[in-house]
Amino acid sequence: MATMFWNSKGVLYVDFLTERRTINTEYYSALLEGPVKTAIRNKRKRAQTSVSFLQNNACPHVVACTMDTAQNLKWNVLPHPPYSPHLASTVYHLFGPLKEHLGGKRFRNEEVIQDVQEWLHWQPKDFILSGIRKLPDRWRKCIENRGDYVEK
Repeated sequence: MATMFWNSKGVLYVDFLTERRTINTEYYSALLEGPVKTAIRNKRKRAQTSVSFLQNNACPHVVACTMDTAQNLKWNVLPHPPYSPHLASTVYHLFGPLKEHLGGKRFRNEEVIQDVQEWLHWQPKDFILSGIRKLPDRWRKCIENRGDYVEK
């Protein structure tokens, strides 16, 4: 299981769940307060206080504890429509091609982590930005379709 955090310039942080664990509210909130917050600060060339944060509606992302964490970090959490994974750029832009890349391969735990990191490294420089740029058009199509699923 991998949780990825990214901005327009690329991947900020990837968390690989290597133990038999699940991502719960406490785990996810600790990720935000620790390594993700640090990664955001380290990637920015100049000090900025505002962070616009878009995540899907998975339970650990939307419960009060996590929302409190984001509020304490002073992040602007952008709204994401419920039951709309097709509007999350990680789903339609990142995980689809990654899944295709990994398809049919067999790995040991550490090998898959290395392969995913290498795959991310070899993506074109504008790969992440192009996924972000597709968001407004996908949202517009969803509105035009009255909330129905948006295909490519």
